Amino acid sequence: MKAESSNESFRIGQRVHSLNDPRRVGTVKYVGDVEGYSGTWIGVDWDQDGDGKHDGSVNGVFYFSGRSQSSASFVRSQNLSRGITLLQALELRYRTTSTKDEEDEMYVLSAKNKRVSIQLLGGDKIQDKLSRFDELTSASLSYLGVSSLGASSDLGSLLPNLKLLDLTGNLISDWEEIGALCEQLPALTTLNLSCNSLSSDVTSLPQLKNIRVLVLNNSGLSWTQVENLRRSLPGIEELHLMGNMISAIAPISSSDDQAFNSLRLLNLDDNCISEWSEVLKLSQLPCLEQLYLNKNKLSRIFHSVNGNESPKQSIDSFPSLHCLLLGANNIGDLASIDALNVFPKLVDIRLSDNPITDPVRGGVPRFVLIARLTKVQVLNGSEVRAREKKDSEIRYVRMVMSKLNDKSEEIKLLHPRFYELKKLHGLEDERASSENSGRKNMASGLVSITLKSVGPSMGEKPELTEKLPGSITVGKLKILCRNLFKLKSIKTRLFLQEENSPFPTSVDDETATLFDVGICDGCTILVDEES
Repeated sequence: MKAESSNESFRIGQRVHSLNDPRRVGTVKYVGDVEGYSGTWIGVDWDQDGDGKHDGSVNGVFYFSGRSQSSASFVRSQNLSRGITLLQALELRYRTTSTKDEEDEMYVLSAKNKRVSIQLLGGDKIQDKLSRFDELTSASLSYLGVSSLGASSDLGSLLPNLKLLDLTGNLISDWEEIGALCEQLPALTTLNLSCNSLSSDVTSLPQLKNIRVLVLNNSGLSWTQVENLRRSLPGIEELHLMGNMISAIAPISSSDDQAFNSLRLLNLDDNCISEWSEVLKLSQLPCLEQLYLNKNKLSRIFHSVNGNESPKQSIDSFPSLHCLLLGANNIGDLASIDALNVFPKLVDIRLSDNPITDPVRGGVPRFVLIARLTKVQVLNGSEVRAREKKDSEIRYVRMVMSKLNDKSEEIKLLHPRFYELKKLHGLEDERASSENSGRKNMASGLVSITLKSVGPSMGEKPELTEKLPGSITVGKLKILCRNLFKLKSIKTRLFLQEENSPFPTSVDDETATLFDVGICDGCTILVDEES
C-alpha cells in the first residue's frame, strides 16, 4: 500500500514523512521557490537532528528557521507523503501477506555457511487471527505514517474489542481527530501518542471517559496543555510525559472537580524540572502511587514549598505515594534523603546516578541510605531485606559513634535517626569499649571480616576470614592484607562489597577506622591492585 503523495500544494505546519521512510518525520515550514533552483520546493524541518542538511538557509538566503543546523532540507513534493488513514495502516500491518522476496530473506546459516530456509510454524493461523479486526484487543501502528481516521466513521463496528492502540511516531497533530478516534472505539482504554507533534489547541477535545492510560512522550507538550487535557480525562490512571522539556508545574488542588483525582502513575522522566517546589505542587493528588522523575535537574528535596518543615503539609504530602524514582538528577546532600521520610507510604526509591550515591563525588554507600530511610523496601531497583536493613542500621550507628562520640548536638543535627537506631539495636559506644582495658570489652570491639584477593596479577589465593578491632585504620588493614596475601611489591586498593549493591565501594581514606567506613561483622573486603 503506497502512502499518499501528489503534487497538490502542501500547507505550512503540515506533518509529513519521507516517501520511502515513514520514520523520517517532519513539519512543513516553507512552500515556494528556492533561489538558483527551478520549480516549487517544500521546506521541511525534520524531527531528528541530522535528517536535514541545513538550518533553513541556503546560499546565504533565509527561508525558515530550522530547529538545528542539520534538521532542515528542501524536498520535491513527489518525495513526501501526507500519510495514510488509520484503516489503511491496519490493513498494511495486519492483512498484508509476505512477498516472495520477504520469505526468501527468512533463513539461517548452516555450519557450512549455507542458507537454510525457515518457516514460521503456525504462521498462517496467526496471520488469520490478526486479520480478523473484530477480534483484535491491541494494535501497534507505530511509524506507519497515520495522519487521519479517514472518511469512515464505522471504526467501532470494525474494532469493537480494541483496548490498546499504539500510534507512536505518526503524523497525527489534531486533538479533534484524537477525540473522534476515542469516541468511535468504546473499548479503548490505553492510547500511545508518543513522538507525534500535537497541536497546542486542546479546546476541541471531548470527554474521554474510557481512557485510563495515555502516553504522550516526546510530543512537545507544555504543562499548560496538560492542564487543559485533564479536563477531558476524568478517569485517567496513568499519564506518561517523558521528554517534553517540562520545567514548571501548575498547582493542583484536590478540591478541584477536574483534578487528576484517579491518577495513580505520573511519568515525568527526562524533563527539565530543577526545583522541588514544582514537584510539591503535585503533593495533593489523593491517589498518586508512582511518580517518575528520573533524568531531571533536581538538586534538593524538602518538605514544604518555602523549604521549611510544616507538620500539616508533611502529613498531607503525597498521601498514597509508594514509589519515587529520582535517578540521574543532581541530589548530593543527606538532608534531601532525610526529607523522603516524611511521605507516609514511600517504600520504593531510586537514587542511582546522583552525587549522593557516588563516593567519588562525595556520596555515601548503600548502607547509609538504607539506615537513613525509615520505610525503604526497594532501593535502586534492589529489594532491601530485613537482614540487610538491620545490618545497615547497625553499621551506620557504629560509624557515627566512631566519628562523633561526644558531640550529641552535632549528631542530632546531622543524623536524625541515630538515637532511635542505637536504642532499637541496643548498641553500646564502640569507642568507649575500645578504650576500656578489660578483656570482655576488648572482645566486643572485634569485627569478623572476609578478605578476597581479586587483583589480576595477585594469583589465585583462598579468601581469608579475620577478626580485627573496629578501631584499626584502613591504612593498617592494607598493610595486613599485603602481609596475609604476600603482596609486598604490589600497591593495594580496598573495596567494600555490599549486599545487593551492583558495584563495590572504594575504601580510600587510610586514616579512617573500620567503624568510620561502615565495616562491621560479616563484611567482605575486596583486595585489588592499583592500576
